[in-house]
Amino acid sequence: MRLELPQLAAEDHTCDVCDMVYQRISVDDAVTAIADLPAAVREAVLGIPPEARRWRPSPQVWSVAEYVCHLRDVYMSFTIRLHRARKEDCPAVEPMFNDLRARRFRYNDCDLAATLAELAAAASGFCEEVARMKDRDWDRVITRLPDEQRTARWLVRQAMHEGIHHLGDIRRIASLSG
Repeated sequence: MRLELPQLAAEDHTCDVCDMVYQRISVDDAVTAIADLPAAVREAVLGIPPEARRWRPSPQVWSVAEYVCHLRDVYMSFTIRLHRARKEDCPAVEPMFNDLRARRFRYNDCDLAATLAELAAAASGFCEEVARMKDRDWDRVITRLPDEQRTARWLVRQAMHEGIHHLGDIRRIASLSG
């Protein structure tokens, strides 16, 4: 059985859930949001009772702990993707396999304090990689599937979107668990 990967969001993506419009996001605005994200996630997590941080609202929805692990992985993976976009000609990047990671690496059992610290380090590292980009680098592309090319600029916008969108997921779980 062949695993079907979902398509990456388009370069001009608009999110129906959080109303984010990629074409309106500058790299500088994205970096500012990403730099602020770890503190916002930490604040949201600490506002949730410890016993509710590993609760899944449904089998298809991750727990707060799983979302925090995922965000850490996004910034680690996207740092490598952005680096490769800058250094290589149209590199083919690995899929993240989000649900497989969550299961195999037992995200719901993570040390949440350590994972929040790792998220802060990963987001900071991503922002440092963005700072290495030159103007000429923003239109360089990566590919994940044969018909799927995305620019370095898209990587930064997508990284911001992942953070903001999943912070909203964490806050929704908080409202359900409280």
